Amino acid sequence: MILAGDVGGTKVHLALYQFQQGELERVRDQIFPARKYANLQEIVGEFLQAPVSDKAKKENIFAACFGAPGPVRDGRIQLTNLPWVLDRWQLSRQLDIEHVFLMNDLEANAYGIPELRPDQICELNEGDPKSIGNRGLVSAGTGLGEALIFWNGKMHIPVASEGGHVDFAPRTEMEIELLRYLQQELKGRVSWERVTSGIGLKNIYTFLRDIKRMEEPAWLKERMEQEDPNAVIAEAGQSGQSELCATTLDMFVASYGAEAGNLALKVLAHGGLYLGGGIAPKLVKKMQDGTFMRAFCDKGRMSDLVGHMPVRIIMESRAALIGAAAYAEARAAELSGHSIRAASVSQIDAKAPATRKR
Repeated sequence: MILAGDVGGTKVHLALYQFQQGELERVRDQIFPARKYANLQEIVGEFLQAPVSDKAKKENIFAACFGAPGPVRDGRIQLTNLPWVLDRWQLSRQLDIEHVFLMNDLEANAYGIPELRPDQICELNEGDPKSIGNRGLVSAGTGLGEALIFWNGKMHIPVASEGGHVDFAPRTEMEIELLRYLQQELKGRVSWERVTSGIGLKNIYTFLRDIKRMEEPAWLKERMEQEDPNAVIAEAGQSGQSELCATTLDMFVASYGAEAGNLALKVLAHGGLYLGGGIAPKLVKKMQDGTFMRAFCDKGRMSDLVGHMPVRIIMESRAALIGAAAYAEARAAELSGHSIRAASVSQIDAKAPATRKR
């Protein structure tokens, strides 16, 4: 069994995986509210205490991997939105699991891409489907995460980054006004995450309402105060109920496309640019209307280059868990000399009837 975790500032998603014929198979998973617990160990302990089959018992866990926001340094992560420090060696001792690994959450997402089925991907731009090469991953969710995925001639190697925190670069007069507004609000520097994320959606909405004086009807104001503001903006914007929300989505999706195109250029993503996180799957209708791809391809002399790159939305919400599980098995196999993925295939082969030689 493999224990995988996607650790965020508001929730922790844990899952147990096994392998069937070389493919990952989820045994069970559970989401926990992160701020109700003192540390990750408490959550894992509660998760593993739940009644399970004999195969899913704690003593049968071969390895574990947890993806979390922030850089990994010497086997430790200081979470960006939660007062926790994760230490792989401490986790290994306290959870009594020999092989424990930590990685950036976007890195975990990137490792999940090769495990996804075609129906778990939504294609925005076909590009050149036969092209093989580097990939890029940009994920707008609560924050903005980015990862570079290098092709070494045999396989893709994800590399974590903190690219979502680089300087925001406005492209239009409206975006220049937005930058000035955010500089005043934040009292200084503005990163891409302040525009292209869940935080960014609300920032753009407030800018359009307060600075551009777009109308906020009473019903919309009430919903924004009582419900999840980002969900309200997405619903009212995509349905056409509110011009304010629709314009917010226009600016958000355009900025998302522009930054995705920036990463595509930096990594030369001939193998595809992938969009992770929770926002893109909820805005598929808007993402497909051309706003995103126009901004993505608006790269001057490099426009034709990025226009030939595939662009795909990851629709599977468990991609980070899948990637963490795949990585944990592969690294543990390197260290132990035993691969449970390979063993699951060997077991099937062993049960198959022998072919009689003639």
